[in-house]
Amino acid sequence: MASFEYNGNPSRVIFGSGTLSMLAAELARLEVCTPLFLSTPEQQGPTLELAKSLGARADHLFAEATMHTPLHITEKALGVANTCGVDSFVSLGGGSTIGLGKALSVRTGLVHICIPTTYAGSEMTPILGETVNGLKTTRRDPAILPTTVIYDVDLTLTLPAMMSATSGINAIAHAVEALYAANKNPIVSVLALEGIRPLARSLPTLVSSPSDISARKDALFGAWLCGFCLGSVDMALHHKLCHTLGGSFNLPHAETHTIILPHALAYNAPAIPEAMQKLAEVLPDSDGDAIKGLNVLLERLGVRTALKDFGLTEEDVTKAAEIALSKPYPNPRTLEMASIQELIRRAWVGEKARADL
Repeated sequence: MASFEYNGNPSRVIFGSGTLSMLAAELARLEVCTPLFLSTPEQQGPTLELAKSLGARADHLFAEATMHTPLHITEKALGVANTCGVDSFVSLGGGSTIGLGKALSVRTGLVHICIPTTYAGSEMTPILGETVNGLKTTRRDPAILPTTVIYDVDLTLTLPAMMSATSGINAIAHAVEALYAANKNPIVSVLALEGIRPLARSLPTLVSSPSDISARKDALFGAWLCGFCLGSVDMALHHKLCHTLGGSFNLPHAETHTIILPHALAYNAPAIPEAMQKLAEVLPDSDGDAIKGLNVLLERLGVRTALKDFGLTEEDVTKAAEIALSKPYPNPRTLEMASIQELIRRAWVGEKARADL
């Protein structure tokens, strides 16, 4: 076995059904009592209900979390936090809300408790992606990592089928890239495969039976492991493309990850034969071909596979390639402008991924 380095992320995790009831005890354990609750506008109702159940005032809610964590939203939330004199943050929702919580916590040094309602995985990473003037940049710092994560399977039961599907593929993308990261290691590789396996198995069930509690547990557990992988090793081409498309073109996060994943994997396939083999083993119906396995999975989920459906224009394809390659992440295969542009074009049209880039 080759030498390697491994750094574990120290978040406290509470996992199960009905675990939301443990929030009050967790706040007490951390010796905080005046949290600012965070949500998107769509989840304002449930979040306000949670806040009031703990005796918080209605003005201790900031319900303007937005995808890609734009700086002006963070600064507005900071103003609310300062006015209210809060001593902690509680984020209830997906990647947009959790990203805002991370941005606030790292700036203030205050406790941050995450309660994920999707499979985004952001809650398990010391990574913060922020958008300023149409450009999304990321930074990694242990101080960004949330203090506690409360996974309550019950909160995912109302997640719509298509959102479950794309959020789950987003999680799988974290683990796929961890298999061939520049600083990969055998511990994270094992966790990546064990995260992908239950997600690939459970997501088709959730599309047809969204209230299947067993499948929900599998998906949430898999998402936890996949998110941990993202937070433990470096990102590569897949995430760079998604950050570019999201931050510069305002494409939706999970849907963009879903579309780009098989194409980015196809691009890197010639340079990562071992990772491709291991990935194929945990993807149903792959027949030994990981790219085929992902294509089949997306077909079974019925997700949209064309970036043009979400507002990207044909003229944007070249610009996206140029932005992505201007400051690239480490990648196992050398990045070639013509091939990356073709990759994005295929994703724009909605073609099936194939290994001929």
